[in-house]
Amino acid sequence: MAAVARLRSVVLDCPEPYELARFYAALGGGVPEEEDADWVVLQIPAGPRLAFQRAEGYAPPDWPRADHDSQQFHLDFDAGGTWEEVDEAEQKVLALGARVLDREDYETKDFRVYADPAGHPFCLCRIEQT
Repeated sequence: MAAVARLRSVVLDCPEPYELARFYAALGGGVPEEEDADWVVLQIPAGPRLAFQRAEGYAPPDWPRADHDSQQFHLDFDAGGTWEEVDEAEQKVLALGARVLDREDYETKDFRVYADPAGHPFCLCRIEQT
């Protein structure tokens, strides 16, 4: 089936667009481009285009919640094929301002869950190289 349209951006609401774009630039690469104080775009190299939109009264999602007030979406990042690489990535995202959302069962999961500085959930994933 032919596509009707192409995905242009994943847009994240937040209180400070440029600051959140800088966080994701440090995490995934690229350079934030501020179109105005309320809208900043980040093209992650060989990845998606993220846009950050100022939202007055922004409230981050709760993690985890199964009711109507759920996370709504999250971003997954490949942090490497070993737990050592994931550990190193974890230290870096924490230094950038992320916070841990889920430390439960790290040994049995191939991912770790964090919140960005605005509270959006994202995961660092261990992707075994084949």
